[in-house]
Amino acid sequence: MSRKEKSKKSNYVSRTPGKDGRIPYSDAENEVWHDLITRQIPMLDGHACKQWIAAMHEMNFPKDRIPQLKDVSAVLHEHTGWGVTGVPALIGFNEFFQLLADKRFPVATFIRTREDFDYIQEPDVFHEVFGHTPPLTDHRFASFVEAYGKAGLAADPKDHFMLARLFWFTVEFGLVQSDSGIRAYGSGIMSSPGELIYAVESEVPERKPFDPVEVLRTPYRIDILQPIYFVIESFDQLFELANSDLLGYIKEARKLGMHQPRYEAA
Repeated sequence: MSRKEKSKKSNYVSRTPGKDGRIPYSDAENEVWHDLITRQIPMLDGHACKQWIAAMHEMNFPKDRIPQLKDVSAVLHEHTGWGVTGVPALIGFNEFFQLLADKRFPVATFIRTREDFDYIQEPDVFHEVFGHTPPLTDHRFASFVEAYGKAGLAADPKDHFMLARLFWFTVEFGLVQSDSGIRAYGSGIMSSPGELIYAVESEVPERKPFDPVEVLRTPYRIDILQPIYFVIESFDQLFELANSDLLGYIKEARKLGMHQPRYEAA
C-alpha cells in the first residue's frame, strides 16, 4: 500500500488510452512485457498456489503485447464483478480505498524500462496486471479486497499506515498453505522471479501463521526481500477476514503495541 502514497515521486508517467479506449504501446514496450511474462510463467510451478495458476489461465494474458485494461476488466467482471482502472503510478490512500470499495483495482499503465527490468520499486503494468488481477477472479479473495477498501474509507487517517500492513502481508506478499507445502499468492512475489523462489524455498525468512493483529503490528520495507511472511490456511481465511471487524483489529493491535522492525532502516 505504501507504494500508492503520493508522498513518493514516480520516475514514470502512466499512459492514457486513445479515443478507442486502448493504449497504443510501442513495440519496445510490448517486447518488455513479452520478456517479463515468458520469464515468470515457467517459475510458477512449485512456487505459486494452484488457485493463482488456475486464475492466470482464466485471465489468458497475451504474451506478445501488454493487455488492454478493458480486456482485463471484461474477464474480471465475468467472474466477480471487478474491473481495473488506469491511474498514475502513485495515488493517495483515499483514492486507493475508494477504488477498491467500488471493485475497481488501480493499474499504473506504464511498463518498466530495460534498465529496471529485474526490479522496479514502483508498480508498473506488469506488476499490476500479471501480479494483482488473477486472484481477483476468486470470489473469496475479491471479497477481502473489497472489504479492505471499505474499511479504509471508514478508518481514521492515522490508521491508514496500519491498514497498509494488512494489504502488504496479504495481497502483496501473502503465502498460503497447500497440500504440497507453502505456496505464494501475493502480487509482489508473483511478479518477481527472485522473491518467488526466496519466499517459498529460502530458509532465511520467517513464515508465520496468519493472524490479523500480528500483521497489523509488523512493520515492513518495500525495497528488500521480506524477512517475514504470513501464511494463510486457504483463501477461505481471507473470506472470513472480509466479514470480520478489520477496524477492531487495529484497536487491538494498538493496545498491544508495535513490533520492532526486523530490518535496518532505509
